[in-house]
Amino acid sequence: MTARRTWATAGRVLSQIRHDPQTIAILVVLPCVLLWLISWMFSGTRVLDEFGPLLLGLFPLIVMFIVTSVAMLRERTSGTLERLMAGPIGKGDVIAGYAIAFGLLAVLQAVVLTSFTAGVLGMDARGSLGAIMLVAVLDAVLGSTLGLAASSVARTEFQAVQLMPAILFPQLIVCGLLTPRSAMPGALEAISRVLPLTYGIDALQQLAKGAVLTDVRGDVLVIIGFIALAVVVGAATLRRRTP
Repeated sequence: MTARRTWATAGRVLSQIRHDPQTIAILVVLPCVLLWLISWMFSGTRVLDEFGPLLLGLFPLIVMFIVTSVAMLRERTSGTLERLMAGPIGKGDVIAGYAIAFGLLAVLQAVVLTSFTAGVLGMDARGSLGAIMLVAVLDAVLGSTLGLAASSVARTEFQAVQLMPAILFPQLIVCGLLTPRSAMPGALEAISRVLPLTYGIDALQQLAKGAVLTDVRGDVLVIIGFIALAVVVGAATLRRRTP
């Protein structure tokens, strides 16, 4: 694994996405439209102020998971990955390159979405907008790395999309979004502790109530740890092609 090969992989992925307007629309425009619809639906209330920060973390995570897992699977089924790895490029270069490329897209997505929600829709969060944006970026990167890891077990693009509810929906149920984790049965609360989305939602909930970045640094570090773990799993299980 070398920095030159990793960045070359990242550049190739970014170049492909730059020429794919549909993917760009899904990554950047779709989350903005969804938040606009929510703002319009609850106009005149504080729903956007209270739940907007949470959605800034959820929408990018889900979208990045789908796009990344499908993109990586397409590389395998088309034979592109096999041709690349027949040369000097290794698994680490591929996974790191994809992680960097989609990480940069995650930053763009989170910055645009947060700026649109606060500047255009008028979300008035009590906490630091910069801290909310940071957690939103980390959630989007987490979605990308989980998508990379999940793509290793899928054989078709349809299976890659099917993995989204299998991996993310259980986390949505027990992360504390629907009910406080303290009110859950003990077994569910214990399960929630080992799922990454729990820490993203907890950080955003605190920031929405007025916390600052230092108050959620523990959650941030855990999310970073899960991102690193997903990258390692993705590199270890990456296959050159789908049989």
